[in-house]
Amino acid sequence: MSTHSTASIKKDQESNKETDYVEHAPQPVDRTFERQTIRKIDLRLIPILSLLYAFSLIDRTNLGLIRVAGMDRALGLSIGNRYSIITLLFFVPYIIFELPANIYIRKVGVSLFLGTIAVLWGAITLASGFVKNWQSLAGLRVLLGFLEAGYFPACAYLISLWYTRREIQTRMAFFYMFSLLAAGFSPILSYGISQMHGRSGVAGWSWIFIIEGLVTCVLGFLAYFCKLTLFALTHIACSTFYLNHYSPDKNKFLSAEQTEWLLQRINKDRGDAEYDPLTMKKFWAYVQDLKLWAFALCFMASTLASYAISFFLPVILAGMRYNTRDSQLLCSPPYVFTVIYALIFSIISDRVNKRAPFLLLNCILSIIGGVLIAYTKGNGSRYFGVFIMLAGCSANVPGVLAYQANNIVGQSKRAYASALTISFGGIGGIFASLVYRQKDAPNYRPGIIATIACQCFMILLLGACSLHFFLRNREVKKGSTKWIEGKEGFLFTL
Repeated sequence: MSTHSTASIKKDQESNKETDYVEHAPQPVDRTFERQTIRKIDLRLIPILSLLYAFSLIDRTNLGLIRVAGMDRALGLSIGNRYSIITLLFFVPYIIFELPANIYIRKVGVSLFLGTIAVLWGAITLASGFVKNWQSLAGLRVLLGFLEAGYFPACAYLISLWYTRREIQTRMAFFYMFSLLAAGFSPILSYGISQMHGRSGVAGWSWIFIIEGLVTCVLGFLAYFCKLTLFALTHIACSTFYLNHYSPDKNKFLSAEQTEWLLQRINKDRGDAEYDPLTMKKFWAYVQDLKLWAFALCFMASTLASYAISFFLPVILAGMRYNTRDSQLLCSPPYVFTVIYALIFSIISDRVNKRAPFLLLNCILSIIGGVLIAYTKGNGSRYFGVFIMLAGCSANVPGVLAYQANNIVGQSKRAYASALTISFGGIGGIFASLVYRQKDAPNYRPGIIATIACQCFMILLLGACSLHFFLRNREVKKGSTKWIEGKEGFLFTL
C-alpha cells in the first residue's frame, strides 16, 4: 500500500473518523477533465440502460392496467386466483435464471446479450395481445420472465463497475427512476392505446400489448445494430453497441489517459477495477457471506411493495369507485412524486456517504403509507397513502443496490451479488402475487399488512447490518489485521 494511503488511514485511526478505503483522487487532476470523463461514462451507460429497462418494467407490470382495460372480462381473470397465478408465474424463471445470465453476459458481451433479449421479450409482449385464454397468457409470462431475468442484474452490475462508492446510488437512482417515471406514464399511454378498441377487429387491451411490444423490439434492434455517432441517437438509442468491452479496463470509448485515471480512481476506492473470473471456490465463499443474503432480503422487502402497487393499484383505485379511465390516469401522479423524492434522497445519500439511515426512513414511510391505505376510509387519505408507500419502497430499490455495491469488493463478487439480490426481488414479486389475493379485492388489506410486516423485517436487518459494520470498522481503525473484504484499509459504508 502507498505511503499516502497508509498515512491517510493512520490519520483516520487517530481522529476516530469513519472514511472509505481512500477518499482522495488517485493523483492531482484537472476538474474539467474529471467532469468530462464522468459525463462521458454517464452518457454511454445510463440512457440506453434506462430506456430499455423502462420498457422491461412496463412489459412486466402493465398487467393491472390492461386488466381494467378489458382483459379481465375477456380472459376471465377474476375467476379464482387466475390473475395472481399469471403474475406469479413470471417470477419463477426470473429468479432461477438471473445468476446464470449474469455469468453468461461476461462471456458473450453486453451488446449481443442485451440487444437479443430485448427483441425477444418485446416479441413475447406483442404475442400477448393475441391470446384467447388465460392459460396462453400464463405461458407467455413464463417466457417473459426467462428473457428478462438477465437484464436488471446486468445493469446493476455494470453501473457498479464504473463508479466509486460515493457515486453509485445517484446513478442507480437515475437508471431506475427514469424507468419508473416511464412506467408511471404507462397508464396514460395505455389508456390512449386502449381507445383503438375495435381497430382491425382487435380489442383495446390487446392493442396495448401489441404497441408496447413493437416499441421494445425496435429498441432492441437499435441497441445492437445501430452504429451511428450522432449524439442524440448514440446516447439514446444505441449506446449498448459500444459496451461489448464493458469492463473499465477493457473499454474502447475512453482515451488512454481517461482509462488510466479511471482505473486508478476505482482501485483507490475499492481495489477491483480489473476483471476477475468467477471460480467455484469463489462462488462457495460468496454463498457463505451472510451480508449478501441480508442485502437480498432487504431488496425483497422493497420490491414486494413496489410490485404490489404496480400490479394491484388500478384495482384498488377501481375499488374506490373510480371508472376505468380515472383508475388508469390516477396511477401516474404517485410515480412522478416518487421519482422526484427518490432522486433527491439518492443525491443526499451519496453526498453524506450513508445508506442505512436513509433506507430506514423509507421503510417508515412505506409503513405509514400502508396504514393509510388499509385502515382509513376516505379516498383522499388512501390515495395519499399510495404516494407515501410507493415513494418509500421505490426509493429503497436503488438504495439497497447501492448499499450492497458499497460493501463488497471484486468484479466476480459484484456479478454474483447483483444476481442474488435482484433474484430476491423476484421473490418479492411472488410474495406480492400470493398475499394480494383476488378474494381480498379491491382493498387487499391482508396483502398490505404483509407488506408492512416486510418493512418491519427490513428495519431489523438494517439494524443488524449496521451494528456489524460499525464494529468491524472500529476493529480496522484500531489496527486489526483482519481486513474487511480482504482489502487493507477498506471500511464498510454504514
